[in-house]
Amino acid sequence: MTEEKKFTTISIPTPLAEKIKKRIKGTGFTSLSSYVTYVLREVISGVEEEREEAFSKDDEKRVKDRLKSLGYLE
Repeated sequence: MTEEKKFTTISIPTPLAEKIKKRIKGTGFTSLSSYVTYVLREVISGVEEEREEAFSKDDEKRVKDRLKSLGYLE
């Protein structure tokens, strides 16, 4: 059994679509959809990495120690 890929339709303004089409000419992107999918994956990946790296354990400890020294935490 093969896994069927499911897609959805998203509308973007025509002027933006035209700019993207010009931008992808001569690249490996075969369609507007493939480029937009790539860009969105990159953006989401970056956001997820930022969340994961928001505070290291050492950062968290320093913040808590500082808040304790200021009397905000016991």
